[in-house]
Amino acid sequence: MAKTVVITGASGGVGRAVARLYADRGANVALLARGEAGLEVASNEVTERGGRALAIPTDVSDADQVEGAAARTEEEFGWIDVWINVAMVTVLAKTWDVTPEEFRRVTEVNYLGAVHGTLAALKRMRPRDRGTILNVGSALAFRGIPLQAPYCASKAALENFGESLYTELLNEGSNVRFCEVHLPGLNTTQFIWGRNKTDKAPQPVPPMYQPEVAARGIVWAADNGRRTTWVGASTPATIWGNRFFRGLVARNLAKSGIKKQKTDQPASARPQDNLFQPQDQDIDRGSHGPFDDKAHEHSAFDIVSRNRGKIAAGAVAVLGAAAVVVAGRADHDT
Repeated sequence: MAKTVVITGASGGVGRAVARLYADRGANVALLARGEAGLEVASNEVTERGGRALAIPTDVSDADQVEGAAARTEEEFGWIDVWINVAMVTVLAKTWDVTPEEFRRVTEVNYLGAVHGTLAALKRMRPRDRGTILNVGSALAFRGIPLQAPYCASKAALENFGESLYTELLNEGSNVRFCEVHLPGLNTTQFIWGRNKTDKAPQPVPPMYQPEVAARGIVWAADNGRRTTWVGASTPATIWGNRFFRGLVARNLAKSGIKKQKTDQPASARPQDNLFQPQDQDIDRGSHGPFDDKAHEHSAFDIVSRNRGKIAAGAVAVLGAAAVVVAGRADHDT
């Protein structure tokens, strides 16, 4: 029986890439986003790839809209098996240049939007004692960087929300699975339509990856129920580097963190932002940003991470075999 999957932020970027992977499996895919043109094309992609699509225009900052989308999904497809919170917005600016309204909006979408999705999913999954909820986080939940205070703070809030929820599900003995996937810099539509108040057009902090790398990690995590998954080698490097060398990391970010987030293009080269209004309302913008020539399509770290159990077992087997050989030679020599 086909799985039913709900994806927020599904009209572009990582959400769009995730939708394609589930469509390839023949899943029922509910696509939640604000931009109607992006939703329409994303819906067509799902159908063309063999899935069933349900496009629901939704602003995740509105809890009633999210609840309505969940109800409509179950009316159309039946039980929701997987709920993935991807939707995000951002403001690229120094903290003192961000307005209270901009801070509020980023928080409402990135943090409260995921909370609204999680609550809608829990309402349906807990009584059935089944289902998977996955929140898409970031390495920047663990290490704030210059120019991204609203985004970093919203992801840090989401990380701690997840910690509380996970322990509550454990306490209840629930079979509802809660997962988080933390991402590196990605070549997504964020860098086409995110609000930018600096003098240059923005870019992801290198090394950057294509959204399909993130999508594969998300789908794998949902399949396997791993509590926390890191995508891209730069994600653990950021998290562990900050844990053990926080002062050094801060000084390096102060020195070069702003420059690494800017291109040589003037800010005016980019279209208007999507903070309060969608930028794919009339024109579909796909899943990729403007950095295809710089973004990695694969991550060796991810392959190792997903197969760490097999690799560890193989290493133990090799060491055991080596020990037997050494012991045999010692017996022969004596």
